[in-house]
Amino acid sequence: MHDHDHHDHHHHHGHGPVPRDFGTAFAIGAVLNTGFVAAEVAYGLAANATALLADAVHNAGDVLGLLLAWGAVVLARRVPSLRRTYGWGRGSILAALANAAVLFAGVGAIAAEAVQRLVHPEPVASATMVWVALAGVVINGVTAWMFSRGHGDLNIRATFLHMASDALVSLGVVIAALLIGLTGAMWIDPAASLLIVAVIVAGTWGVLRDAVNLAMDGVPAGIAPHEVEAYLRNLPGVVEVHDLHIWGLSTTETALTAHLVHGGGAAPPEAVILEATRELGRRFAIGHATLQLETESLAQSCRLRPADVV
Repeated sequence: MHDHDHHDHHHHHGHGPVPRDFGTAFAIGAVLNTGFVAAEVAYGLAANATALLADAVHNAGDVLGLLLAWGAVVLARRVPSLRRTYGWGRGSILAALANAAVLFAGVGAIAAEAVQRLVHPEPVASATMVWVALAGVVINGVTAWMFSRGHGDLNIRATFLHMASDALVSLGVVIAALLIGLTGAMWIDPAASLLIVAVIVAGTWGVLRDAVNLAMDGVPAGIAPHEVEAYLRNLPGVVEVHDLHIWGLSTTETALTAHLVHGGGAAPPEAVILEATRELGRRFAIGHATLQLETESLAQSCRLRPADVV
């Protein structure tokens, strides 16, 4: 029998060291947004503006998201241990789940209040809304700018996109306040709140869906398992692929295990393994591959060969 295990440790798309200035960016962003949330709540209550309160809930979620993303980056730097052999990378998945859950809870309360305001409109201080929301455009814009150089790291890129979209949401509040000042139509405030809720739900739903998928060891988005299987099946000398599993170790790292049945031929098994692990990283961003090579006779007795066996 020829049984060969190989574990490739070349993490082509894994967590690299996060530049030091991003630690400062996380800290400054969290402080700025915490202060802005407090201001939005205070002025939102004083101005009787649900749009400001809706944006405050959104920005509170942003603060949580910044802290969780920061914590996940710090944890991901910790080396694996005997108890946590994959390290702490999965913390980024848990952070995404928690962030999405908090945002959904917050927007539910704001949506209920906005619907009530549509039925019974109340006066708002539109001038206060304008100035507070403008502050939000500046704060969220500055925070997004601090993360604009980190697009090589998907976590940093996601943070940038989140904060940039928040700046646009605050701009929407400014426009709503100006329209109220021009028209005197009080329904614009709760309508703007519902629009903000819709934007938050639309943006958060994708995060929640992907986080749940990764938490359940699903194939990460962007990887087509049939293409991966086809590539492995077409390797020199490989006549069958079974027990194929692809899952996320974190929001940036992907792992794979598979049994390859090698029928012999010109390509030696070692060369097949080396080519496969290299190309899995290059083609599919799978940098943590474990491949078991089996002879045809050994494959017949492999209890993991049936497709319905995990």
